[in-house]
Amino acid sequence: MVVCPCHHWGMAMAAAESSPEGLPIAFAEALEGFTAHVRDERGRSPNTVRAYVADVRALLAYIANAGGTDLQAIDLGGLRSWLGSLHATGQSRSSIARRAAAARSFTGWCARRGLLDADPGSRLASPRIQRRLPTVLDQAQARAVMESAAARVDEEDPAAVAIRDQCIIELLYATGIRVAEACALDVGDVDWERRTVRVLGKGSKERIVPFGIPAADALRAWMRARDALATNRSGRALLLGARGGRIDQRAVRDVVARVTEAAGGPRIAPHGLRHTAATHVLEGGADLRAVQELLGHASLATTQRYTHVSAERLRQAFAQAHPRAVDG
Repeated sequence: MVVCPCHHWGMAMAAAESSPEGLPIAFAEALEGFTAHVRDERGRSPNTVRAYVADVRALLAYIANAGGTDLQAIDLGGLRSWLGSLHATGQSRSSIARRAAAARSFTGWCARRGLLDADPGSRLASPRIQRRLPTVLDQAQARAVMESAAARVDEEDPAAVAIRDQCIIELLYATGIRVAEACALDVGDVDWERRTVRVLGKGSKERIVPFGIPAADALRAWMRARDALATNRSGRALLLGARGGRIDQRAVRDVVARVTEAAGGPRIAPHGLRHTAATHVLEGGADLRAVQELLGHASLATTQRYTHVSAERLRQAFAQAHPRAVDG
């Protein structure tokens, strides 16, 4: 095979004009600007920023490997080809949909900044995701979980950890807040008189969430025991890890998994308690808009998933209890 000398020259120039991470300079600069946009202007969480940046970096690497050296090389055909390559490697529909969303966000930002003449991502479709009904506890199972958390207070050593764990379980079920929101709570975020917590949610949006008397009792018990775990690393963090620092999400997931499993019902994650709280509030007659505000959902459509859960449980109860629910 004869290779034209200009081919070697072109490869050398491309290497010379690449960023330290191997992307063409124009790609790397756009990625840096997009990162700042997602982090600073849109106020996304660190996890969301990392996910979006990783997805866009993968897209740019794909375009660069196909010979693209500037942003104008990103077109609809290239975006579809990239998603097709992800499908060929066996990635799930939800993963591909997330990457498509990141690509659309990036190309839209590039078009608004004048880095692209047009926005090819505006015509990029995502695979449809089959949404399953979230796993939730019924009210008897939820009560068993709360009782299991309370029982561990008398059994665990040191007691402060068990008291904290009970507080975590009660608080997540009472408020329906996300695990990241719970970990980020400070002592000053609790309004004891009104029985509310101030939560900083997605997009740095603040909301006030109420909680009931059992959660208030668990919180007060934890505040009395908090000094047993507190160190100079604790600061104003409400929930502390075993070493005194702010508790992390993995530790909270472990707590919820252990307590729910010990209760004899389904082993669920913190998000399962959030689903459970939302479903029980709706079953109790709460307005959908109020539940949207409680959960911090940007879209009412997200909250409407829980009405499907309630409707399915009502159908099951009817089938079991009504004498005319089935033939015969």
